[in-house]
Amino acid sequence: MPTTRHTAAPRSRSARHARRLRGRPWLRVTAVTAVAVVAFAGTAAASLYVRLRGNVDTVDTSSLIDVPLPTDTEPPDPDDPNAGRAVNLLVIGSDDRSGENGRIGGYVEGQRSDTTLLVHLSADRERVDVVSIPRDSRVDIPACNLTGGGAIESRRGNFNDAFALGWDHGRDLESAAACTIMTVYENTGILAEHTVVVDFSGFQGMVDAIGGVSICVPADIDAEYVDLTLAAGQHVLDGPTALNFARARTGKGLGDGSDTNRIGNQQRLVAAMVDEVFAKNVLTDVPQLVGFLGAATQSLTVDPALKDAMIGLAFSLRSVRAENITFLTVPFVDSTEKRYKVDWTAEADTLWANLLADRPLTQASAPPPVTDDPASGSGSAGGAGGTGGTGDAGGAGGATTAPPDTPVPSQTREAGREPFTVNDTTAVCA
Repeated sequence: MPTTRHTAAPRSRSARHARRLRGRPWLRVTAVTAVAVVAFAGTAAASLYVRLRGNVDTVDTSSLIDVPLPTDTEPPDPDDPNAGRAVNLLVIGSDDRSGENGRIGGYVEGQRSDTTLLVHLSADRERVDVVSIPRDSRVDIPACNLTGGGAIESRRGNFNDAFALGWDHGRDLESAAACTIMTVYENTGILAEHTVVVDFSGFQGMVDAIGGVSICVPADIDAEYVDLTLAAGQHVLDGPTALNFARARTGKGLGDGSDTNRIGNQQRLVAAMVDEVFAKNVLTDVPQLVGFLGAATQSLTVDPALKDAMIGLAFSLRSVRAENITFLTVPFVDSTEKRYKVDWTAEADTLWANLLADRPLTQASAPPPVTDDPASGSGSAGGAGGTGGTGDAGGAGGATTAPPDTPVPSQTREAGREPFTVNDTTAVCA
């Protein structure tokens, strides 16, 4: 059965594969974090930031969001208006099939939503949770306002229908993004404070700017639909190949051909990009950094408030640890409504409730009890355990809890089906 809607208090809007990351902080929106490093480096870097900031387009959906918003009781921090509170960013992958993009999958008029992520930043900025929303989820699409006036009637449909309906009826990105925002709110109770639209064509440039992305391919892949052929093993993907890998759904070596299986590969690809950025010291290699940021910022469209606040927000995340960054997919089962679609399970209700309450999405296992019997393992810290493992080593038990800097052991996880952190293993290559 579909999940039920939660009631939320609206907020003010203002795989591992041979992982080399080893506990370094990271955020899904790589460009934003990297820009923060540059912006705080000095006058020349500040000048560079101004130029890069000019690359970022904006999409203003504020007039279309039909939800009452509270006003702040105190003036916000001008450097970080989101300081001290949890923040949710809705990241929408816009699959524009016009022009060069039409080479893959055929020409399609307008824009479509391919990948959608709900990125939750905890109030203490110690956790980042990245939730993939399957595009084939059966959900309630509410009445959506359009920029030219009027609205789309509410209906039952696939999650990605919301973006397409907004675009087809409103003929602009504002209407498409607003309908996606409202659909997330309708089905989860979460009203995203900020919106990020990522153009897939710009994604290619980001990959090429760092010299490609190394990723483990555990089985031969032959996906004729997106012109992708890869033998099993470790590969360095260039921009176009990485994009094909992210888009590939049907063909040899791609599992059951479902969109949910593709989500796992997309999550692994993002983790691989993180690995490359830090392994190649992109943040300290000025030519590579400038090229990467140029490609990244040209592929982003954000709401005006985020464009103004992204530096403070990104800088506030500087202490996030790799084991506290969790990727997961909304819990689902095969739909009872339509074949090849999915319904969210009751576990999704718990997921949304935890995000709304700013609670960790996964918990570590408790360590064994402390006894005086040497055979009992007294004094050993509890492992990461739990589903996904967020890096909270140990649990109850006081003195046996591992110190905060103790690395969380790598676990083997099935990306797309199980929660995993950037320290976990999601594929193995000989």
